[in-house]
Amino acid sequence: MPDKPLILIVDDDKNTRDGLQRALQKHYDVRTAESADAALAVLAEEPAVDVMLSDLRMPGTDGLSLLRRVSAQHPHTVCILLTAYGSVETAVEAMKQGAYDFLTKPINLDHLDMLVARALKSRDLEKKVETLESQLNEKFGMENIIGDSSAMQQVYEIIQQTAPTQAAVLIQGPSGTGKELVAQAIHRLSTRAKGPFVAVHCAALSPTLLESELFGHEKGSFTGATVLRRGRFEMADGGTLFLDEVSEIDPSIQVKLLRVLEEHTFERVGGEETIGTDIRVIAATNRDLRDYVEQGKFREDLFFRLNVVDIILPPLAERVGDIPLLADRFLKEYSAKNNKRIEGLTPDAVHLLTAYAWPGNVRELRNTIEKMVVLSRAERLSARDVPANIRDAVKSHAGAGLRGPLLTTGSLADTERRKIMAVLEKNGDNRTRAADELGISRRTLHRKLREYKAQESDEALTEGGRRI
Repeated sequence: MPDKPLILIVDDDKNTRDGLQRALQKHYDVRTAESADAALAVLAEEPAVDVMLSDLRMPGTDGLSLLRRVSAQHPHTVCILLTAYGSVETAVEAMKQGAYDFLTKPINLDHLDMLVARALKSRDLEKKVETLESQLNEKFGMENIIGDSSAMQQVYEIIQQTAPTQAAVLIQGPSGTGKELVAQAIHRLSTRAKGPFVAVHCAALSPTLLESELFGHEKGSFTGATVLRRGRFEMADGGTLFLDEVSEIDPSIQVKLLRVLEEHTFERVGGEETIGTDIRVIAATNRDLRDYVEQGKFREDLFFRLNVVDIILPPLAERVGDIPLLADRFLKEYSAKNNKRIEGLTPDAVHLLTAYAWPGNVRELRNTIEKMVVLSRAERLSARDVPANIRDAVKSHAGAGLRGPLLTTGSLADTERRKIMAVLEKNGDNRTRAADELGISRRTLHRKLREYKAQESDEALTEGGRRI
């Protein structure tokens, strides 16, 4: 049987204390105190008091001063003041300072019972809201973006600097690197945190559907539009609109999006009413958006509107040191979800995970750890628990010559170099097409080519293994 809520009655009049105690003790645990100091002593011993009923006027420390102390030291205790008719104005003032409500003497016991029940329900709702906010912060705050690498430290710094502003943000990085997590973190750390976070995955919708999704439509504006529908710009008013895979937006929609960003107004599809919107836009893409601008696939003016602040998320293969941290976090998460007692990873399992290329980035690592946890029968995950495709890839180096962790030996580096140069030649030195075929970002390809150029310079200066 659950514990009864705990009520503390504070009044210098013994008859009032005893009468209220008799009225409440059937449904509640009741403590009494004859003064503010006595009440504070009770709270020191039993800080989990749910409701405090306190007289407003008492010798020594009065009820208003007691209210201030309890509100500061025991914020989850609901305070209800008891007052004579002549001090109602003071009681109302006390409510402004944190009192839940007040009762006038003589006390109507039916009203008291209803008020205490309502106060407890209000307190429980506040606790649930706090718990939910804590869960949201844990899920979407920076705590969920893991990594100690220098690249991730730069990401953290930009998030912290950018979040309190109203600047548009463009997040670029390969699929699976956590772009939406970064967008959520920026929103949760911003002044718009209490407003909505509305996400639109642009690549999943045709131009017609995306236009309706973003701007909404009027009833009868097209076949099937049987009711008025609010778009994401309206839903996100006062908050943040996240445009995922923004590079895939059709040019006709790009024009309308630019207007909203410039004028903060739009019309629904089929509508004439101009609607204002107060939003912050965060966009994300796994493409090189500047390259798309050069190719004429994306409007340059829209690019500059979206790219006020640029955040680059590196592929997991370029931050190998973060893999054990991520794996440990995911292991704890999925062990708890699946009621498994798994203490950690063995060194051989860590070696395999850090040697693998992770073409699917953090998302692939998360899914891999979940699979390992679900299928594991031991208290520690070992190399035998690592999926066979990863073990085979690491063992044979097949297909891994293009991605970071496996490129540490000379023979592998040579294989990588030959493959990259061959794909470049095949694509007529078009770096964008070559990067797509290789499965790496254009930025990674540029870095590799710079490394090869530097190596060629070193080789030209070297004779017989000695520098000349």
